[in-house]
Amino acid sequence: MAILAPSLLSADFSDLAGQIRAIREGGAGYVHMDVMDGTFVPNITFGQPVIRCLAEKTDMPFDVHLMIRQPERLLAEFVTPRTEFIVVHQEACLHLHRTIQQIKCLGVKAGVALNPATSLSTLDYILEDLDLVLLMSVNPGFGGQKFIPATWDKLKRLDQMRKERHPEMLIQLDGGVNLQNAAQLKEAGVDILVAGAAVFGAPDITQRVKEFVGILAD
Repeated sequence: MAILAPSLLSADFSDLAGQIRAIREGGAGYVHMDVMDGTFVPNITFGQPVIRCLAEKTDMPFDVHLMIRQPERLLAEFVTPRTEFIVVHQEACLHLHRTIQQIKCLGVKAGVALNPATSLSTLDYILEDLDLVLLMSVNPGFGGQKFIPATWDKLKRLDQMRKERHPEMLIQLDGGVNLQNAAQLKEAGVDILVAGAAVFGAPDITQRVKEFVGILAD
């Protein structure tokens, strides 16, 4: 069974706690927190104070995706009682192995995200240290983008790497996820699907999450 992690990037920022309640009622597994600094990606979202506040409003686990430069400076500030994963970008870390070890020392699971043009070879000497790899199937920074077709081959190769070297590692995919491709992504090896616009753009958010969960449970 794959898990849905709705991304708050596409949520109504005036009612984030209410939006989280809606996805929880639908059966979502994680809340995906896209943290953007306006430098690593051309957008700004929210930061540590918002995440800490939301951690007091829900019992859902947080999947914190840091799209920021030099994330090692701020890791501890994103650790809350709800934080299960902290995911950093390979492209944003000067010393990736050190950053992954820092995350683990904070008592949180560690993940690495790869942009669409970043090769899987950048994981060759760190794969066994990871709890999760996040493949970006769109260029990071904005929601509502179309799925990049080359991601299918990249996903296939990552799944094979996982089977050969680190079967416990999870694969997450973010970008262009919708009801039409969810089942195929699950079959291709994705464990956690991040969906933003496809969830929060629906007339009934809870019902849309239930539709995703039904597909991913089959």
